[in-house]
Amino acid sequence: MIFHHTHGEVYWNESAHYRLTSADVELIETATNELWARCLDAVEHVVTKRRYAELAIPDAAVPLIETSWNDDHPSIYGRFDLGYRTGEPPKLFEFNADTPTMLLEAAVVQWKWKEEVFPAADQFNSIHEKLIAKWQSLQDLLREPIHFAHTENVEDLMTVTYLRDTAEQAGYQTIGLHVGDIGWHHIRGFTDLDERPILNLFKLYPWEWLLREAFASHLSPGLPYWIEPPWRMILSNKSILPILWELFPNHPNLLPAFREPAGLREWVKKPRFGREGQNVEVRTATGGEEQPGEYGDEGFVYQQYFALPVYDGRRAVVGSWVVDQESAGVGIRESEGLITRNESPFVPHVIEDR
Repeated sequence: MIFHHTHGEVYWNESAHYRLTSADVELIETATNELWARCLDAVEHVVTKRRYAELAIPDAAVPLIETSWNDDHPSIYGRFDLGYRTGEPPKLFEFNADTPTMLLEAAVVQWKWKEEVFPAADQFNSIHEKLIAKWQSLQDLLREPIHFAHTENVEDLMTVTYLRDTAEQAGYQTIGLHVGDIGWHHIRGFTDLDERPILNLFKLYPWEWLLREAFASHLSPGLPYWIEPPWRMILSNKSILPILWELFPNHPNLLPAFREPAGLREWVKKPRFGREGQNVEVRTATGGEEQPGEYGDEGFVYQQYFALPVYDGRRAVVGSWVVDQESAGVGIRESEGLITRNESPFVPHVIEDR
């Protein structure tokens, strides 16, 4: 793990750890599976009612979405960011459905830490095993090799390299490349640097960016299989939060969310396509916080503010992983402020009933 520090500050923080009880794990696991089911309901609703414009999804993307949804194109993983106060129903902040990172540290690094520091303890973490099993389940569908594409960002490189490793452990041949090295051939279709056709492509690259690329006009509902599939752009969009609240009002795992403040006295303003805490604004009864960034041109959503518990001056957000449609474990990140940012430290956990 080569990004254990970011901008000179500790990212992997093992000077502390969190203790979850089995009751905590049950609450988080149950909420995660429930939220996944409700998200699938929301996708079906958007597709059936054709509410794409509300999510700023261009018309050209609709055939990609509907084919990948109706034909059940392969999907591997995702991460719910949850607010959790001990003993209460976890609340959905957002769903990282398209390009979730924080995977290597959650799946492997914190497990190795536990094995060395607390070998007798357990951990809410079956991410690694479930990833390998998911790849194995797709062997009748995916043709080798599987291409894995990423940007030149270090965290993205490590995330994709780890996912390649899980696919290789499942028996696949893999090829890695930068997103910018994906080519187009009028006969072979999308190709890699050796002019090999790309038949299956995992890409850690947002769909909304991909749709703006010069070769986006060549995207079609057929091959390659894109992982994560195009229908995930519905869930990776913050505008799904108001739709979820509309469909399931007062759901115990949802926070009120709207396209306008709508009478909310305390709220979090989030850009529709925002990432890493950029352009997020928080307003509470006692103050607020705002982060600069490069997002927001496509609009914002407003979500009811949820006060996170504070431990030694830090607020903890639970990243709850879904692999092959099942809850698979958690990773926890801390922030001294109200907004979790890209540099916010990752802190490991163990299960310990007190």
